[in-house]
Amino acid sequence: MKIKNSKFHKSFYEASKIDNKTVPEIALVGRSNVGKSTLLNYLTNSKLAKVSSVPGKTRLINYFSINDNDFYLVDLPGYGYAKRSKDEQDKWGKELEIYFKENKRLKHVFLLVDSRIKPMQSDIDMAIYLNYYNISYTILMTKCDKLSRSELSRQKMEIAKTFKLGVENIILVSANAKFGLDDICSRIEQFI
Repeated sequence: MKIKNSKFHKSFYEASKIDNKTVPEIALVGRSNVGKSTLLNYLTNSKLAKVSSVPGKTRLINYFSINDNDFYLVDLPGYGYAKRSKDEQDKWGKELEIYFKENKRLKHVFLLVDSRIKPMQSDIDMAIYLNYYNISYTILMTKCDKLSRSELSRQKMEIAKTFKLGVENIILVSANAKFGLDDICSRIEQFI
């Protein structure tokens, strides 16, 4: 599968208001500042998603049409950003739950984790949640250009152990060094 074209489709503040009835979806989820928007721009070879060095910038559920509505890439708000109020964090937790629980078009989730740090409890909780609702997912280790090969290998094994997954369910990716794209597109093709 190759991404030939992409465009911003629509944003939603509330998951219950999403009006997509038929187009398959692939979602990007992860902690704030893990690189979801950067990854989306890398995948689409564009600057569709706004990228910020300030964590927690994405506050809406953003839909991007891929290959003339073959499917949507959905950029979800990051979780675990402590500088948001407790009320706002709780609201986004509820919106993500509605999105995942009630979405019949969701085909796969890419759970992004920062390759440079140990997975946090919020990442593990998200994986538990996806498993509970039987939602297929692949872990994407982001920012892999920041580590040596040996460090990446150790970290990949540690993440596989933490999430109780085989290493084949973990893809190394770097938007800066331009690797991981083919593996991600192959995984999308399996589910679309």
